[in-house]
Amino acid sequence: MPHLNIKHFPLDVGEEQRRQLTEDLTALVMRHFEVPEGAVSIALEQVDQSSWNDAVIVPEIIGRQHLLIKAPGT
Repeated sequence: MPHLNIKHFPLDVGEEQRRQLTEDLTALVMRHFEVPEGAVSIALEQVDQSSWNDAVIVPEIIGRQHLLIKAPGT
């Protein structure tokens, strides 16, 4: 706890970019949730643009609006 799952369009994320993203997100989560580094897990999930609506918009954004702390376009 806590776990982040970041869904995104396919993108070639290099090792250094992944390392920096992991470091930055981990630091933010540790600060805001007051947990040690070992408690944080992060997943990157590529979703094809053609599947985005069915895989992300409908189930994650529309279907779970009550959980969003930031909606698209805001």
